[in-house]
Parts: sequence; structure tokens; C-alpha cells
Amino acid sequence: MSHTKLVRSAGRFGSRYGRGIRELVSEIESQYRNKRLVCPYCNYKAVKRIAFGIWYCEKCGKKFAGKAYSIK
Repeated sequence: MSHTKLVRSAGRFGSRYGRGIRELVSEIESQYRNKRLVCPYCNYKAVKRIAFGIWYCEKCGKKFAGKAYSIK
């Protein structure tokens, strides 16, 4: 079994920074990378993060600013 399967995306850090921090990082990253969020304009589940704090709705085409890792 690969060691990166346990910590998912935080496996790139190796053994650095401690287990708890790596688990938090992988949890936060899985929330905004793998899921689509609900658009505040059209209420459709089509929002993806395109940059740090910049979000884009693929349905209505709106680009808007929000928090770094979540819309709200």
C-alpha cells in the first residue's frame, strides 16, 4: 500500500510538517478540487475554483471572488 493513499494530495509533503497538518491540508483540498459548489447567482452546482479566491460558474459564465478555499 502506498503511503500517499493515506494522506491523498498531501503526500507531496512526505514526512514533513506532521501528520495532523497534512490531514487538514488534504481535507481542505479535497473539498474544493473534487466537488462542484452551488453558484450564488443561478443556484446550479457548477462552480469551480480557477485561482486563489477566484471562482467560475460553468453554467451562467459568472466569474466572481470569494474566499480562498470556499465560496462563503
